[in-house]
Amino acid sequence: MEQYIPEALLVLFLLCFVVQMCFLLIQQRRFAAYQLPDKQTEETAIPVSVIISARNEAENLSRFLPAILAQDYPRYEVVVVNDCSTDESDLILLNLSENHPHLKLVTVTEHRRFKTGKKFALTMGIKAATYEHLLFTDADCEPASPKWVARMAANFTGNTEIVLGYSPYTRERGFINAFTRFETLKTAINYLSATLAGNAYMGIGRNLAYTKSLFFRNKGFASHLHVMAGDDDLFVNKNATPENTVIEVHPDSFMFTEAKRSIAAYYRQKKRHMGVGALYKGKHRFALSLEAVSGFLFYVALGFCVYFRQQPIMLAGVYLVRMITQLIVYYLSAKKLTGKDLLWFIPFFDLFYYLYLNIFGLIGTFIKTTQWK
Repeated sequence: MEQYIPEALLVLFLLCFVVQMCFLLIQQRRFAAYQLPDKQTEETAIPVSVIISARNEAENLSRFLPAILAQDYPRYEVVVVNDCSTDESDLILLNLSENHPHLKLVTVTEHRRFKTGKKFALTMGIKAATYEHLLFTDADCEPASPKWVARMAANFTGNTEIVLGYSPYTRERGFINAFTRFETLKTAINYLSATLAGNAYMGIGRNLAYTKSLFFRNKGFASHLHVMAGDDDLFVNKNATPENTVIEVHPDSFMFTEAKRSIAAYYRQKKRHMGVGALYKGKHRFALSLEAVSGFLFYVALGFCVYFRQQPIMLAGVYLVRMITQLIVYYLSAKKLTGKDLLWFIPFFDLFYYLYLNIFGLIGTFIKTTQWK
């Protein structure tokens, strides 16, 4: 029986290779081949409500909100929900509102009977919004340009009700920053490619737009209020269709934020997102699980095959074919998403990514978070 184990591992390795190549060449290639359309942003200046939920974000509001209030767009408002803050957020917002009449303030106070969360705060912001078209970001985010609102709003034509943007992390030194940026790039390639295939399954709340009528028509966050996270990806997963969802990845539309600088902070951030994927539609859970598990087993089987000295030339050839294909697909995608510097780290980060993905997936199955900040 033991003599068949090395052969079985080789078969597993080749099977995982085939699955991974299918994801690269069938799905992820879609965004790699995507050409930025030339949207005429000036001709589609629909009124927009920008919505930000902020809890104890005094420093970030002082630092980043002015750039959002200074967007080059003729008709928009910024709705900031001060969600149970105990710092000086209220004073900063009042001072900013004196010189910016398009800044609307909403205050949420802590209730004795139940704890409010981001979904409640966002719902209050959506109800307070004046306009039909809503654009979301966070208090710690900075738009790449004064054209952020214009670029995102220009997509609301025809049947479009959801616009998925991109939110990269600012480049800094250090392993955590580099890996966070790689993970964000990889995630973006997946969800943007899926959207181009008419199978959108998630979005990023730091740069996301949808209509107020879509929100209320489908009862907002009601189906997943019991989960603290998921105000962005679960909403998109439930409401996106091939006809109503588009992407926006012009560099002017990016929304930058700073990555966590410590392992503990990074873990706390990811902990808030644990378990959300379990509420995705079945077809999306299957595809994401297949990609994650096949990527992890590809490396596990490769390691054991090397240990058992199974077909070393074949192993090297298969590994190189997959790696070269990855480099080509990721290079074409990274050019659009300001991540070309990460290509040097792919051989290491790819292995670490699948290890991290499976470990956090298992943790998310058993650990639930009860707070969003």
